[in-house]
Amino acid sequence: MELGPIWRSLSKNKAGFLLIALQIAVTMAIMINAVAIMQERARDMGRPSGLDEPNIFALSSTAFVPGMNMRALIDEDLELIRRTPGVIDAIATNSFPLRQGGSSRGFQTEPGTGKDDVGAAVYFTDEHAIETFGLMLVEGSNFAPNEVTWTEEGSDAWAGTVIVSRAFAEALFPDEEGSYVGKTMYVDQAKPVQITGVVETLQAPWKGWDGVERAMLVPQRRDFNFQRYVVRTEPGMRDVVMPQVEEALAQSNRNRIIQSMRTMDEVRYMAYLGDSAMIKMLAFIVTLLLVITGLGIVGLASFNVSRRTRQIGIRRALGATKTQVVRYFQVENFLVSALGIGVGAVLAVALNMLMVNAFSMAPMAWYIVPIAMVVLWSVGQAAVIGPARRASRISPAIATRSG
Repeated sequence: MELGPIWRSLSKNKAGFLLIALQIAVTMAIMINAVAIMQERARDMGRPSGLDEPNIFALSSTAFVPGMNMRALIDEDLELIRRTPGVIDAIATNSFPLRQGGSSRGFQTEPGTGKDDVGAAVYFTDEHAIETFGLMLVEGSNFAPNEVTWTEEGSDAWAGTVIVSRAFAEALFPDEEGSYVGKTMYVDQAKPVQITGVVETLQAPWKGWDGVERAMLVPQRRDFNFQRYVVRTEPGMRDVVMPQVEEALAQSNRNRIIQSMRTMDEVRYMAYLGDSAMIKMLAFIVTLLLVITGLGIVGLASFNVSRRTRQIGIRRALGATKTQVVRYFQVENFLVSALGIGVGAVLAVALNMLMVNAFSMAPMAWYIVPIAMVVLWSVGQAAVIGPARRASRISPAIATRSG
């Protein structure tokens, strides 16, 4: 097909075609960056916490009678929970991954200077933590029972050993090779702490923190009136065990309140509720933009068909087939889409670079741009088919008389 007639036709209605091209460009720029954001949020939502999430739940106990022997109560509670049929293990801890609240500290490789300060989430617990969380210990050893100490509220005492996540060890000792076990670090720029074990993955409680993979287990039990218990069950037993544990704890001591029982599935859902909503919202916006762009192409093509009725009729009278008429409008739309897509690709990349610098986002994947090009070209070709087929059905005799 000769492109001359198409270019001449486009030049007679520059404003309409340029507006459609601009609409395609804006749609492409927004769509590409929306998809990039959706991918990043989806990757965050899919990050493993390190825990055996399907089989873990948590609950809290708050004693309201002054002077209670909390150490004895905590030991009794844990013994009761661990004896429950279907329970693998249980711990008392200050927090756990994805809870959105907990403790963190800064650690150094040298004392007194604050040099190489690296933050990490801190889980105060005991030698049952690895089994309860379902963590993978990749080097070193678990805590020995005699390493676990008690600490009271307001105390600044710190344990002499810790088990850390691999990500934290790599961040604190970036130039080290080989084992991290036996390495010494410092807390509060003065207190030495030795790494006795490394787990493959253990997330912090805050899913939006840039150090979310940096966390550690500290062998300290806390003598507080408020206690948070984390329980791991055998596969498939979680929902059966939960009400049993809640009832048993409530009956064992009535001078406290048992509350906030949640599964890790619920904790993850609530942690990423905003991200999930954003993905759905962006998906709706992208779909809406594609529909609006398609409708714009349909409207312009329909207008051009009605405006060129006589021209189409003459072409039909000179022997143009229906297929050739349809192809004429498809090529015309292809050229307009190519202009919009080319500009849109440049805008998309520029906008993504701006967002990466401003919001510390990961750069978009390289394949998003070509996929977006194919999608928009496909939308354009699909949108023009209806008007093009109507044009191909114009009778040559009627079209000729219309002029």
